[in-house]
Amino acid sequence: MPKSIWILIIATAINITGASFLWPLNAVIMTQVLGQTLTASGIVLMINAGAGVLGSLIGGRLFDKLGAYRTILIGASTSASASVLLAFFFETYTLYGLFLACMGFGSGMMAPAMYALAGSLWPDGGRRPFNAIYVAQNVGVSLGTALIGIVTLVRLTDVFIANAAVHVFMLGFIAYFFRHWGGQLGRTADSSLSISHKVPFKRQYRLHALIIVCGAFFISWLGYTQWQANVSVHIQDLGIALPLYSVLWTINGLLIVFAQPLIALVIRRFRLSIKGQMTAGIIIFALSYIVLTQASVFSMFLVAMLILTIGEMFVWPAVPTIANQLSPKGREGSYQGIVNSISTGGRMIGPLLGGLIVDFYSIELLFFIISGLLLLSLPLVRLYDRPLQKEEKLKQSAS
Repeated sequence: MPKSIWILIIATAINITGASFLWPLNAVIMTQVLGQTLTASGIVLMINAGAGVLGSLIGGRLFDKLGAYRTILIGASTSASASVLLAFFFETYTLYGLFLACMGFGSGMMAPAMYALAGSLWPDGGRRPFNAIYVAQNVGVSLGTALIGIVTLVRLTDVFIANAAVHVFMLGFIAYFFRHWGGQLGRTADSSLSISHKVPFKRQYRLHALIIVCGAFFISWLGYTQWQANVSVHIQDLGIALPLYSVLWTINGLLIVFAQPLIALVIRRFRLSIKGQMTAGIIIFALSYIVLTQASVFSMFLVAMLILTIGEMFVWPAVPTIANQLSPKGREGSYQGIVNSISTGGRMIGPLLGGLIVDFYSIELLFFIISGLLLLSLPLVRLYDRPLQKEEKLKQSAS
């Protein structure tokens, strides 16, 4: 693996470590510290994710126009500034939502640029650079969630200070180690972009294929966010201690890191294509939510988390890989921006939708609905490459 990819892996791990101090506790802080309902909590998380969607689309375009370094530096500066302000001014619902939105925007800018940069730094790596970024993210999850119990020993709100410290360190790391990449990686000539944009949408078959597969990706994230927004509160309502909830995420991250050889073996043994990899992962996702409907003790939540983790190991690295394969030259950042905006869109709607269902019905119904939606998304995965057949026919007719 190239040295540059290792630098990118370290940067990703640092970034996610900081975020992991905060995101598992957002719903808990808003309900227990700020005195809000789950629905109100979902609204704030929706705004945070909405800012992330906007940041992803802007970050992807900036990657193509300004290059990797400046795009990532702008995103990191935005997140670091917001996290420092949040550490001092979190007492009101409005300020909490505002700073969380700014952090979401900055992180949203960085994510597609990181993935597009990984593909640019290792163009012959196939799915490996994207899998490496995914593993690095989960190293950060493991470190961050493992430290939550220590960070919150005195006060729950000390997570804001830890989050700010890591984000500031992340900004310094990027400013120093990414500076030699300048604007060369990612930036393309304006002419190449303008030519790509002259193609009418109905003829952009690669974009059609990406949008189709992102439909299944969006549904997957709708379900995944329930673990972050509503399962945390549900577990405490059952009398399970908060540190045990953080243990679930620590196990999630560790399994992702150390089970990679096993997943790679399964993919080789069964000769799974990217399409087969996503199909298997979504089915496993659905199974994890069925288990959640019966969970009332920690051991059952642990089983559900283990199943969920196996599913995400198949799905999450697959979609950026597909985006990289589909993207025309000069549009790598934009395509990764679409992927990240879709995942962030799932995080935006998921907490609010889940909160409404739980507030008005029950969390068990929520889990059944998520399972059903996941299974209904399978045709999107199986058929996403149909538009590419139209593209191939046009090429053949033109020749």
